[in-house]
Amino acid sequence: MDTIKLKINNQEIEVPKGKTILELARNLDIDIPTFCYDERLKSDGACRMCVVEVEGVDRLLTSCSTQAAEGMNIQTHSEEVIQARKDILDLTWASHPNECVVCDANGECKLQDYSYEYQISPDPVYTGHKREFDIITSNKFFYIDPEKCILCGNCVNVCTDLQKVEALSFIERGYKTYVSFAFEGDMETSNCVSCGNCVSVCPTGAMVEKSKDLFRIWETTKTRTTCPYCGVGCQFDLVVKNNKVVRIDPAPGIPNEGLLCVKGKFAFKFINHKDRLTTPLIKENGEFREATWNEAYDLITSKFLTIKNEYGANSFAGLSSAKVTNEENYMFQKLFRAVIGTNNVDHCARLCHASTVAGLATTLGSGAMTNSIGEVKYNDVIFVIGSNTTETHPVIGSFMKQATAKGAKLIVADPRKIELANGADVFLGIKPGTNVALLNAMMNVIYKENLYDKEYISTRTEKFNELVEIIKTFTPEKAADICGVKAEDIIKAARIYASGDKAAIYYAMGITQHSQGTNHVKSIANIAMMCGNVGKESAGINPLRGQNNVQGACDMGGLPNVYPGYQKVFNKEVQAKFEKAWAVKLDDKVGLSIPHILNGAYDKLIKFLYIMGENPMVSDPDTTHVKASLNNLDFLVVQDLFMTETAELADVILPASSYAEKDGTFTNTERRIQKIRPAIPPIGNSKPDLLIIQELMNSLGYPQKILTSSEVMDELALITPIYQGVNYERIDNLGLQWPVKDKNHPGTKFLHEGSFSRGLGLFTPVEYIKSKELPDEDYPLILTTGRVLYHFHTISMTGKNEEINEIIPRNYIEIHPSTAAKYKIKHMDSIKVSSRRGETIAEVHVTSKISENVVFMPFHFADGANMLTNTALDETCNIPELKVCAVQINGLV
Repeated sequence: MDTIKLKINNQEIEVPKGKTILELARNLDIDIPTFCYDERLKSDGACRMCVVEVEGVDRLLTSCSTQAAEGMNIQTHSEEVIQARKDILDLTWASHPNECVVCDANGECKLQDYSYEYQISPDPVYTGHKREFDIITSNKFFYIDPEKCILCGNCVNVCTDLQKVEALSFIERGYKTYVSFAFEGDMETSNCVSCGNCVSVCPTGAMVEKSKDLFRIWETTKTRTTCPYCGVGCQFDLVVKNNKVVRIDPAPGIPNEGLLCVKGKFAFKFINHKDRLTTPLIKENGEFREATWNEAYDLITSKFLTIKNEYGANSFAGLSSAKVTNEENYMFQKLFRAVIGTNNVDHCARLCHASTVAGLATTLGSGAMTNSIGEVKYNDVIFVIGSNTTETHPVIGSFMKQATAKGAKLIVADPRKIELANGADVFLGIKPGTNVALLNAMMNVIYKENLYDKEYISTRTEKFNELVEIIKTFTPEKAADICGVKAEDIIKAARIYASGDKAAIYYAMGITQHSQGTNHVKSIANIAMMCGNVGKESAGINPLRGQNNVQGACDMGGLPNVYPGYQKVFNKEVQAKFEKAWAVKLDDKVGLSIPHILNGAYDKLIKFLYIMGENPMVSDPDTTHVKASLNNLDFLVVQDLFMTETAELADVILPASSYAEKDGTFTNTERRIQKIRPAIPPIGNSKPDLLIIQELMNSLGYPQKILTSSEVMDELALITPIYQGVNYERIDNLGLQWPVKDKNHPGTKFLHEGSFSRGLGLFTPVEYIKSKELPDEDYPLILTTGRVLYHFHTISMTGKNEEINEIIPRNYIEIHPSTAAKYKIKHMDSIKVSSRRGETIAEVHVTSKISENVVFMPFHFADGANMLTNTALDETCNIPELKVCAVQINGLV
C-alpha cells in the first residue's frame, strides 16, 4: 500500500495515499465541522464549513474534497480557519429563523451545535433577506420547512445518488432557492417513495417527521437493532421516550449503508399500538375472556395430554414464524420434536421459498443466497426475474440502481412493468408461469453462440450434456410464443447475461410460487453455472427472502424434514446427535408441510395446532378452505401481537412481545446473523416468545431450563455446523454470515468458492410445463399476486400506521386499459372478482404496466388475492401456485 507523510496540527503522520484531509482528521479524532459532507457521496465542499489551512496555499481548502498529499502541513483550527467558519455561520443566521427553542430539531441541529461551539452571537452580524416560504406538508410522513433550510444539498444528493429516485431538487435561484419535490410539484405528483432518507441526513430542522409524540432528543434513549420487515436486515436505532418508540434512525454500515425504506423508517407504530394483545385470552362459549398465564398453560397442557393419549403425537402440528428470532424458532421446533414427539412443524417459507431450498440444495448443495447485499453495487450485469425489488427489498433495489448508474447492464423479466424495468437494457414482460421457457431459450442462445464457460463447466459441474439435449431445440422463437415477448429481446438478454464477468441473478416469489417452482429455481441454477457465475464475488444466484427472519426460521429447523442447519430428520447419525443433546427419543419420519397440515385439519387428522406469529387466514391460498380447516381443529393456540384473523378462531391466545421488547437474532437474506436488542419492556403482560415456549415446555412435562437468548444460541451452535462459530460476542457489531465453521472463522461472504457444497454443481434438464390452472371460457383472465411498497405480508404491523393506510387503504386490482375497456370498467371502480375457490371485491387501478388479459392483486388484505388463489402444489416442495390462477370479473359492485 502506497503511503504519504504529512503534518496535521503539528503531528507528523504516515497515512495511506488517496485519502482526503477530512478522512485523515476523523481517523485521528480531530473534529472538523461539516454540513454537506456524507461519506457515501462525492464531496464538493459546498458548505465550506470544513475548510482547513495548508501551508504554502494562499486560500483555505475544503477538507472533504481535497486529497492529502506528500509533505502537506495542515492546520484544522487555526485563527484564520476558525474565523472563516464563524463568518459562514454568521452569514447563515442572516437568513435563518432564530427559533431554536421551539424548533423540532432543537438539540440535534448542526447549525445550533456549531453556533455554540464557535460562540456565535445571538445578535446578527449581517443583515440580509429573511427567507419566507410556506411549509410543504404534502408528504404524509414528514414536512419541509424551507425557511430552516441551509441549502447544503444533502437531501437532494441522497435522493438522487443513493436512493436513485430524484424526487427532490433545488427550485428557483439565488436567495429564492429552496428544496422541494421536483418541478415545484407536491409529493403525490413526484417520484417520492417516502423512504425518509432525506429527513435522516438533514442537518437542521428543515426536514422533520410529522409526529404526534413531542420529544427532545435529550429525553430519549437509542437502541441499535434490526428491522422487522423484509429480508434485507437493515440496521437502525429505536429512539425511545418514556417506554414509547417515537422515531427510527438509520444506522451506517452493513448491510443497508444508512438507507431505509418507508416501512423501516416510519412503520413503527404497531409497537406501542393500543390494539396490542396484553394478556392471555381463553375462548368460552364463543367469547374471549382474559386469563392468567397459568390458566392458559394449564388449559393447553390439559388439551395436550387428552389429545396425545387418544390420537398420538402426529395429531399435533405447529407453525413457527419468519417474524420471531432464531432462538425462538429453535425452541419452537424443539418443543414439537423433543416434547410433543412429531416433526409436523413448518412455517411460511413453505409459501415463499420452499422451492429455493429444494432447487438450490439439489443443484448447488445449499439453498441460500450465494452472495452478499454489498456486492450488488459491483455487479456488471444484473438479471432480475420474478422480483419487484424496489418495492419488496427497497434498499437492494437502490443498490441495483446505483450499479446501473455506474454502467451495469440490467435485464428485467416480470409480468408487470415494474419500476426497475424503466431503466432496463432489456425488459421481458413474460406471461406468469413461463420462466422456464424464457430461461431455456436464453440458454439455447448462449449454447449456440458459444458464449458459455467451457472450463468452468468441465471442472466444476456435471450432467451438462443432459441439459444440452433439452435446450438445443428450445429456440427464442418458441419461447417468445409461450412467454408473449419478442424473440430478439430474448436473444439480447442472453447475450448481455453471458457477457458479464460479474453477472448476478436476483429473484423472489415470481420464480418460486408455482407448481413448477423447484424447476424454475433449477433453471436459474442451470444458466448461472453455464456462464460460470456461481462461486465468485459480485455474481451468483440470489433469492431475495421476503421476511426479516425467513432465512433464520429455515436455518433453525422450522421445517418438517430437517433439524437445525438442514440436517435431515431421517439421517440416523443426525437423529442420534439430537437425541443425545435433547435427552429424548425422536421421530425419524418427515412431518407434514403447511398445505398438508391444513388438509389434515380439514380431514380431522390434525387435532391440535399451535401457530406462532403467522396468519394463515390471510397469507395462505384459498382462504375459504383455510377457515374451514382451522374450524375443524379440536384445539387451536395462537401466539401473536394482535387479534389477527387467525387469532379470532383460536381457543387460547398467548400475547407475545415485539422485536423492540426482547433480544435475539435474525438472519437476513444474505445469511447474516444479526442481533436485536430490547428498547422497551414488554407491553402489558405480554412475554417474549422464547420465554412462553420454555415455560410451556415445562408445563408439558419436559425439564427445559429457562435459557437466555445468548444461551440458546450457544446450545444451537453445539449441534448445528453452519452456526458452529457463532456467539453473541462475535455478532455484536456486524453480525456473521454462515457458514461460520468455528470460533475463529470470519464467516462466508459468498458461497461455493472453489467447489460447490455438494461437490460438483449439478445441471438439471428442465422441460417447460404449463401452470396448473390457465384461463378458459369461464375464467378468462390470469391473476398474479405480490407485495406493494407500503405494506408487509398480512398488514398486522404496517396496518397500524394511519399514514400507510391512507396511501394503500384497501384491496385493489391492476387491469390493462384494453381489458378494462372490454369489461366496461373505469379507474377506481369497485368490482367483483371470482375464481373457482372464492370471490372478493377490489378497487380498479387501470394501468399499462400489466399485460392484457393479466390482472394483479396484492396479497396483504384479508379480503384480497388469497380469496382466489390456487392450492395446486409443487410436488417436490409443496409450495402452492400462488402466482397463477384463472379469474373472472363479475361486474361492478
